[in-house]
Amino acid sequence: MSESGCVGREALMGRARVLRTIRAFFDGRGFTEVETPVRIPAPANEAFLEPPPSGERWLRTSPELHMKRLLAHGAGKIYQMGPCFRAGERGSRHNPEFTLLEWYRPDDTIAALYADVADLVSAVLGRRLEPRRLRVADLYRDLAGWDPLAAWDEDRFDEDMALKIEPALPREGLVYLTDYPAPAAALARLNPADPRVAERFEAYLGGLEIANGYGELTDAAEQRRRFEATIAMRRARGLPTYPLDEPFLADLPAMPPTAGIALGVDRLVMAALGADAITQVRPFCER
Repeated sequence: MSESGCVGREALMGRARVLRTIRAFFDGRGFTEVETPVRIPAPANEAFLEPPPSGERWLRTSPELHMKRLLAHGAGKIYQMGPCFRAGERGSRHNPEFTLLEWYRPDDTIAALYADVADLVSAVLGRRLEPRRLRVADLYRDLAGWDPLAAWDEDRFDEDMALKIEPALPREGLVYLTDYPAPAAALARLNPADPRVAERFEAYLGGLEIANGYGELTDAAEQRRRFEATIAMRRARGLPTYPLDEPFLADLPAMPPTAGIALGVDRLVMAALGADAITQVRPFCER
């Protein structure tokens, strides 16, 4: 696969400023920067994310599982910014290799993440943004004509998100899509007050999805059940499956109640520099 080449000095300097701002933001709030393996023996089995193979292992799609193991061993507030990989993701907003920022707040709630994202984005852009919150079920009822809490349909949910929901989101400012249906919980816990929905939100900046946050699931048996259900679904669709990360599942019960989130750094840089494509802010993207 050929590469699209270098970016200019101005873009490199702008990207560097964003990275410095991110590190200063978390360092100033008492987080510890960590590094975890990029080449891993057991990627999370997720519905439609494909980790590229690397010999007998895989390149990570996210550092999530290893970071949660650090939390289970008492790491405290941590963040990581580094390379991640997802096979087959190419386009103006995607590259198979990209830079992901993840941070975790043990003994905290998803409300803290709402504030973190708004404060971080505001620091990077140099102006204050006040996020708007929209409930996922309300959007589907208004824009797609059905209620995913009443009658779940995974394929329809994903298709309508891409074709009806995201195109209708505001193109200015910061928006949070909240209260995802329970079947779309991924690695989030369910809301104790309303188990029809997960403690999950996604953040959109200028209409572009930049972050995915959870009140993290710490029930190892439930996490195993979800992984196994995803494996069964992937097999039924002829997709590859991956080994269960048994060390992660063994450590999970020791993880404290935690709020955690992943944010796409390249997309945040695009917003900061007014770029239309990832190739304008990341050198040597694949065509």
